[in-house]
Amino acid sequence: MANLTVVTGFFLMGFSNIWELQVLHATLFLLIYLVALMGNLLIFMLISLEGKLQTPMYFFLRNLSFLDLCLVSITVPNSIANSLSHNYSISFWGCVSQLFLMMLFAASELFLLTVMSYDRYVAICQPLHYEVIMNSETCVKMAAASWLTGGLFGVLYTVSTFTLPFCGSKEVHQFCDVPSLLRISCSETHLATDVTMVLAFSLGIFCSIYITISYGRIISTVLKIPTKESRSKAFSTCLPHFTIFMFFITTGVIAYLMPPQESDPVLDLLLSMFYTVVPPTLNPVIYSLRNKDVKTALRKFIAWKYFSKALIPKFFSMII
Repeated sequence: MANLTVVTGFFLMGFSNIWELQVLHATLFLLIYLVALMGNLLIFMLISLEGKLQTPMYFFLRNLSFLDLCLVSITVPNSIANSLSHNYSISFWGCVSQLFLMMLFAASELFLLTVMSYDRYVAICQPLHYEVIMNSETCVKMAAASWLTGGLFGVLYTVSTFTLPFCGSKEVHQFCDVPSLLRISCSETHLATDVTMVLAFSLGIFCSIYITISYGRIISTVLKIPTKESRSKAFSTCLPHFTIFMFFITTGVIAYLMPPQESDPVLDLLLSMFYTVVPPTLNPVIYSLRNKDVKTALRKFIAWKYFSKALIPKFFSMII
């Protein structure tokens, strides 16, 4: 009990002790962050502005882009700043906020991806009933349920983790997450956290099974399509969706189910980066930018942007 003190802050683990590697890390993650930021902002803006994209599928895609934008913005900018400033400290409440927001957005994204698989299942397997089933009220309720579920898990994980005592080393990853905080806890039992993890793992398994069944039925329906071009288009859409979801859920499960005493700090850091950075970066390309309607909206936006730039100066010159 002598080593148990009131926690006022934590120290964020550096990527490396070598300055050149720190700069390389910061540069790499800055490029990744800019790609994720621009991609998700572009998708969010295009869907919001383009009238033809006001359908349930794009409504969920806009929510996904916003979630990805928030998720990647919680961790990556702070990681870049730490690598370049040598300031590795984070306040207690800053760590609490970071963990809560990470859990909120990650869990919300998991359930939103499940909802999106249901939307695609109804669109492909029950097209005649699609407008009745996926009406605007239902879509808003599904999106709200995803956010509320994410918020619930954010609260559960945050409360169960920060009620644990911390002592000795207070060095965590480059951002605050549950595995790194459990690793520096004085308590050998984490009952509340374990119960939360079991609940989250069970719901994650349910979402995985549901998405697998949905895509399985979609593929079964697609195989009955007579034209090869239509089948190829459906497969090129479904398979990347399923792949990125499995990557997201697998890396998250490995990171959170690994016993804290046996975990390797570097491996924990890499796994955490994978499930918080890679999906938000790839989702705009896989879910949206490969879509014909989104490409058309993007071309219209670019054409309008260049047209307005050329027209406005001429208009003012004529007035003057």
